[in-house]
Amino acid sequence: MHERSSVAELADRLRQELDRYSPGGKLPSSRALVERFRVSPVTVSRALAQLAAEGLVVTRPGAGAFRAVARPASPAAAAGDTSWQEVALSADGAADLVPRSVDASGVLVSLAAPAPGVIEFNGGYLHPSLQPERAMAAALSRAGRRPGAWGRPPVEGLLELREWFARSIGGAVTAAGVLITAGGQSALTTALRALAPPGAPVLVESPTYPGMLAVARAAGLRPVPVPVDADGVRPQLLAGAFRATGARVFVCQPLFQNPTGAVLAPERRGEVLRIAREAGAFVVEDDFVRRLVHEDAGPLPRPLAADDPDGVVVHVCSLTKATSPSFRVSALAAHGPVLERLRAIQIVDTFFVPRPLQEAALELVGSPAWPRHLRSVSAELGARRDAMTAALRLRLPELALPHIPAGGYHLWLRLPDGTGGTSPAFGPGGESALTAAALRAGVAVTPGRPYFSAEPSASHLRLSFAAVAGTGEITEGVRRLRAACDEVLGQAGRGRGSFA
Repeated sequence: MHERSSVAELADRLRQELDRYSPGGKLPSSRALVERFRVSPVTVSRALAQLAAEGLVVTRPGAGAFRAVARPASPAAAAGDTSWQEVALSADGAADLVPRSVDASGVLVSLAAPAPGVIEFNGGYLHPSLQPERAMAAALSRAGRRPGAWGRPPVEGLLELREWFARSIGGAVTAAGVLITAGGQSALTTALRALAPPGAPVLVESPTYPGMLAVARAAGLRPVPVPVDADGVRPQLLAGAFRATGARVFVCQPLFQNPTGAVLAPERRGEVLRIAREAGAFVVEDDFVRRLVHEDAGPLPRPLAADDPDGVVVHVCSLTKATSPSFRVSALAAHGPVLERLRAIQIVDTFFVPRPLQEAALELVGSPAWPRHLRSVSAELGARRDAMTAALRLRLPELALPHIPAGGYHLWLRLPDGTGGTSPAFGPGGESALTAAALRAGVAVTPGRPYFSAEPSASHLRLSFAAVAGTGEITEGVRRLRAACDEVLGQAGRGRGSFA
């Protein structure tokens, strides 16, 4: 059972039993609750913290937990009238080059916690069982005792951490060209704000990460799609897009692209840099899952930034995907005058990444636990990918799986459209219908539409195998997805009179 569901269940049990205690009365000790409910001390601590946040109990260090003393009910505040905001938020909107409203639904899909019992095929982070929780806790503890750990860090980031990121990128990248940022999303936001003015076009892979599309639109930019295939972005189409739009920025994920899993082919790497250089444009390289390579991947290509002496590439990399969603430490690397602009925007937006977190990152990556963790995750993700692939081919052969990646944490599936084949079609709206049916069946999946900045040529699903507890949940999740497909296809068949 997931820790969070255990916490919710224990909090609910304790909530129901509060009437046994008088106001101010002492609840059983944490040890007694651990023994009675057969849960961990951490679960007890978090359940009590939840009740304390609700105002139902009061915790006193060294004394225990007590039922809160009821306070007189306050009269309900009169409901305010916020209708004026509709006018304020849309005033002069017709003159905006790009709408100011931002659709974050594509991002929230991978951030929202599923209901208890729902298998999480839509998660964007490692399951707690895969996270280096002990190593992170030890690193944070050691970091907190470092001299000056709670002081103000350099705005660019700790020199030792910048050096570590520079070495991991390689090539001619040095610490002088690295800025420490608060997660990859923050780094992308800084990069796009620095490189393009509001209203400008920005070239993006199609399909691509919805969070990047949201960042671009929030910055007032116009995402322009450039199709990718099994070998990454297509250089001829990229060159044509630069000529047609006059864009000065191209955002890409050359390694295990999200969502397709494609790796930019060796012969295309130099082409992409040459095309951008001739267009006088920057390439924002989002190297988001280099540390989530599978053990059967073989040698990885270097980051584009490692082969870029001319400052074309603005490189983004992060520790978050390989650790925890709350371990938000990443890096921006650039060369030339653009670095000062990136630095200025970073300072204005966030000042700096908290020093204790940077110190903890140094402790973590410098510990023997770090390479052990990466090896363990590499093996586990490969096994999960294979389990999901086998289950899909067995139970859902009608869903096309054009590429099986050797890194990352997800698979990209195409739904049958019913043209030229014998599989029944999902038809218009099939993607959203299948997503909803899957959730009713107890498995959360990610629809493909948010990954496209323009109309997609087909319907897709993205299935993550990193956020589940193990291969058993993968097998059960695919079984539930099969039931959802049968429901959707059955409804479509009844509507047409047949499955054909």
